[in-house]
Amino acid sequence: MTSTLLSFGHGYSARALSRLLAPRGWRIIGTTRNPDQLEEIRQAGAEPVLWPGSDVTLDGVTHLLISTAPDASGDPILAALGDEIAKRANQFQWVGYLSTTAVYGDHDGAWVDETTPVAPTAARGRWRVMAEQQWQAVPDLPVHIFRLAGIYGPGRGPFSKLGKGGIRRIIKPGQVFSRIHVADIAQVLSASMDRPNPGTIYNVCDDEPVPPQDVIAYAAELQGLPLPPAVDFDKADLTPMARSFYSENKRVRNDRIKNELGVTLKYPNYRIGLEALAQEG
Repeated sequence: MTSTLLSFGHGYSARALSRLLAPRGWRIIGTTRNPDQLEEIRQAGAEPVLWPGSDVTLDGVTHLLISTAPDASGDPILAALGDEIAKRANQFQWVGYLSTTAVYGDHDGAWVDETTPVAPTAARGRWRVMAEQQWQAVPDLPVHIFRLAGIYGPGRGPFSKLGKGGIRRIIKPGQVFSRIHVADIAQVLSASMDRPNPGTIYNVCDDEPVPPQDVIAYAAELQGLPLPPAVDFDKADLTPMARSFYSENKRVRNDRIKNELGVTLKYPNYRIGLEALAQEG
């Protein structure tokens, strides 16, 4: 029987997964709201579907991946298809929900793991907690939650920002962020599909939380560019969304993806990841 993945919101991370699964003979169906992304989805090895707008069937689907963002009313996929998904709960071998480490809120730089109680401070984190709980509440559905750190990779991250110009190093003493290369997201998801453990939550991040200015400085060094100017956080002109990221400070542990899924990160820290991206051009 062919494994079939239906991926809702088949964006950056989901496409990296489809590039892993397609050579293994998987059938992958990826939805998008943007007709301009249909060809990109096809190039990544998936069958593109414009949705909402076209019919989506769950017939023959063995795996579900949800990358769509929730809003104040909850998860949009469950709002649209929740009853049908619940009726077919036993049909699915694996369901993955892509969440965020923002659900943990602020811990003043301390370490958190999957057992740490969620305590989001920003609306986006609260909406993610609600969506996680909605998916976990569907009876008999084999849900796995993946809490992703800041994502970077080809076309996304400090290199692309440096190329646009105007980038600054925002300095907030003691602030650190966890990150994850998109290729490592893909291998974590693939490993979980190979070893389903319904109900499990996984933090998906690398080994080294660091201040954001360090990442920008190293990217500039690799490209032979001048060090971008430093700006104190309190004086920086940031959007409300950007400022909200700095309101949460924590170090995220990733032991579970290693110990339970057997994952060895390809890019265990930002230096290795950026060096690889620089070599790839």
